[in-house]
Amino acid sequence: MMKLGDYTFSLKNAAYTSSSRSSSYKWAEQARIGSNPHLQFTGVGADTLSLQGVVLPTYRGGLEQVVTMRADAGNGKPLALTDSYGDLHGFWCITAITEKGSDFLPGGFPQKIEFTLELKYAGEKI
Repeated sequence: MMKLGDYTFSLKNAAYTSSSRSSSYKWAEQARIGSNPHLQFTGVGADTLSLQGVVLPTYRGGLEQVVTMRADAGNGKPLALTDSYGDLHGFWCITAITEKGSDFLPGGFPQKIEFTLELKYAGEKI
């Protein structure tokens, strides 16, 4: 599992079940008469990371897991992303959080919360 800022993903609280990373690259297009456009590499674009996961608040972790993620996002600061070996993967900004509750108990508390964190790479140093 990984750690984002002070938040640790684990089986005890919020475990991510899948991740996807997207990298973009910038190419300027120059039109040519009678031929395909010429493309010129102009640099590296944004790197994004999406983490999908599940919180089972009645089993472990409680209802505050996604609230904590939102609080970290609301601080407006890039967060260090570290893997379970202690390797730093740079600093990332939380750009969006989506949550979906299901299997509600009497009183309206979800037994299952699915979440998606959208992160954008901010660099090796902040």
